[in-house]
Amino acid sequence: MVWIRILAAYAAVLLVALTINFALPRIAPGDPLSYLLPEDVLAEMTPEAQARVLAEFGLDLPWPEQFRRYATGVFQGDLGTSVRFGQPVWDVVIGRLPWTLLLMGWALAISAALGTVLGILAARFRGQKTDIVTTVTVLFLGSAPVFWVAMLLITVFSAQLGWLPSFGAAPLTAFPGSAAYYWGVAEHLVMPVTALAIAQTAGVWLTARSAMTVALGRDYVTFARAKGARERRVFFVHAFRNACLPIYTNVMISIGGLLGGALVVETVFSYPGIGSLILEGVQARDYNLLQGVFLVATLSVVVANLIADLTYPLLDPRARR
Repeated sequence: MVWIRILAAYAAVLLVALTINFALPRIAPGDPLSYLLPEDVLAEMTPEAQARVLAEFGLDLPWPEQFRRYATGVFQGDLGTSVRFGQPVWDVVIGRLPWTLLLMGWALAISAALGTVLGILAARFRGQKTDIVTTVTVLFLGSAPVFWVAMLLITVFSAQLGWLPSFGAAPLTAFPGSAAYYWGVAEHLVMPVTALAIAQTAGVWLTARSAMTVALGRDYVTFARAKGARERRVFFVHAFRNACLPIYTNVMISIGGLLGGALVVETVFSYPGIGSLILEGVQARDYNLLQGVFLVATLSVVVANLIADLTYPLLDPRARR
């Protein structure tokens, strides 16, 4: 029954997200045609031609019918046609999605590991020099705008030192599938992943430090020390295991922040992922494409939180109750 309630709650969230995703472009000021076509093209079109465009995209139908078609299409994998690319939205998104997943996956892994380790160290040496230096460094880097960090990396490691490429996701001269191609992909990933990971590490660090500090003050830690348990065992077995749940929750929730950061990072580095696709959709007024991208982004956040809910008992058996 618990899992049924959880799945029902997430299904309701998806329905609300689907409704908002459908409604936002339609309640925006202006005529729908102004979001589909440039102003100069629209000015030269006859009313009959404008009506045909509306009919082609189904915008001449009543809103309930439009929503029915939209929801049916979503569940059938049909997100409409992109005006910008002249292809099905799903095909465009699938073509860009692997690059964003590669970028976000590495950034998430690095920020989670680095933030957790630094947070544990800060809690272990709370109030000491290690804690102070870690706190100042992490908070400074975490508060820096991600676009500023990205541009700083480009200036130092690309413009001045010439070590890393500053744009794109893959080398243009290497054959896909070759060792040189994969090495070039790795080189193109270094700076975007670093910029995105720096932006996310501070949140994980803060959660890890707070969770470990609270756990170290619990009665079961005091009892373990009173029994004569070694400090290393008390720290890692008793305190850290109980601090894992909030850290894990923060890491899964940070996926939404990673998506927002990816938009900025991919734009700065001309990285061909979902983030840059959003910018292209906005510039082209392609709200079919925007709806598809936002839906995929929403699904990724909801699925990540669902996975977190379902895997909590593996980290803490008390969550089964």
